[in-house]
Amino acid sequence: MSLDLIIRKARLADGAEPVDLGIAGGRIARIAPCIEGEAEVREAQGRLLIRGFADSHLHLDKACLLDRAANPEGTLKGAIAAVSAAKKGFTEDDVYARGARVLDKAVAEGTNLIRTQVEIDPVVGLAGFRAVQRLKRDYAWALDLQICVFPQEGLLNYPGTEELLRQALDEGADLLGGCPYTDSDPAGHVARVFQMAREYDVDLDFHLDFDLDTTWRHLDEVARQTVAHGYQDRVAIGHVTKLSMLPPGPLADTIALMKDAGIALTVLPATDLFMTGRDHDHAVPRGVAPAHLFHRAGVCCTVASNNVLNPFTPYGDASLPRMANLFANVAQLGAPEDLARSFAMITADPYRLLGRGGAVAEGQAADLVLLPVGSAGAAVAEIGRPLWGLKDGRPSFERAETRLFRP
Repeated sequence: MSLDLIIRKARLADGAEPVDLGIAGGRIARIAPCIEGEAEVREAQGRLLIRGFADSHLHLDKACLLDRAANPEGTLKGAIAAVSAAKKGFTEDDVYARGARVLDKAVAEGTNLIRTQVEIDPVVGLAGFRAVQRLKRDYAWALDLQICVFPQEGLLNYPGTEELLRQALDEGADLLGGCPYTDSDPAGHVARVFQMAREYDVDLDFHLDFDLDTTWRHLDEVARQTVAHGYQDRVAIGHVTKLSMLPPGPLADTIALMKDAGIALTVLPATDLFMTGRDHDHAVPRGVAPAHLFHRAGVCCTVASNNVLNPFTPYGDASLPRMANLFANVAQLGAPEDLARSFAMITADPYRLLGRGGAVAEGQAADLVLLPVGSAGAAVAEIGRPLWGLKDGRPSFERAETRLFRP
């Protein structure tokens, strides 16, 4: 077989012996201890080669807004209000430019699969959605973009929103989101988005229970509807900061509930740390759901970026290893196996959630990223920045290695 590229001495898993990979026609044609041929060669030097990182929850439409949307108190209410006001000035080209700025960062950080959340309501209309559709087309050379449309400011309380959501789904949105805590009728909100998801046969992804009050939550209704509609393994919930406040017994019950309902959990540590606990002047709670405990129990769990440089999260570089490292710090994880789980939450689990295979194997598309480390745990502990990446066998980015000029 004629090969286009040979990758030499790549490590595909912790402790595995380095192997060669032969790439042909944009796919992995062969994996073997040694491959000979006349093709171009890239040296991996025993470093970890992965399918790439996957960001399961990223808001491209409201990224990079710090110049026009302030949230001085740092609260969820303040962030929603700031973006709501800024949305009045959103145009398709504006959203495109800001989203492209983030995608450029994401590509260079080794991310090649993203689920982006896009707000839909009568104020912004479909401008954000259409901008992200353009981004999906224009960045196909480097990554795959999955579009989740959702009603950030409510559904039943915001006339015209459902019609726009349906139009976006008719025009190719990949899945539907929900945000019941902003609706005047949260249970009705949950019921309506399940109904719409069934009609369009799309998955669901909820912003859910984004506070620290454990006396009430919407998770139970989402779990009930998931089972009632036969939607196991088709529902994800993000934030769920209430989970960080549960004692062991109720937490174990919640883990069992989500596992039985086949609901995936996404934690967004940068945003959740920044926004929760603002009413405390000491002993401030972290507000980050203990995803590692859910992951150990077999629940699909992901760590994601959420926002970049906006009123919800006024920082960010689209690095998922940095986000996994932040989560590991908050969860006080240090054992190699726990760091490897954190790594899985930015690789294998989000690939699973987004309906893709995450392993490097013969016959798969040659979407590959080389890390400057030899193990998954080291990638999280050291926040190793990727060295280069391929999309369908073609280079998508490359980073020069650091040179030290010793005297």
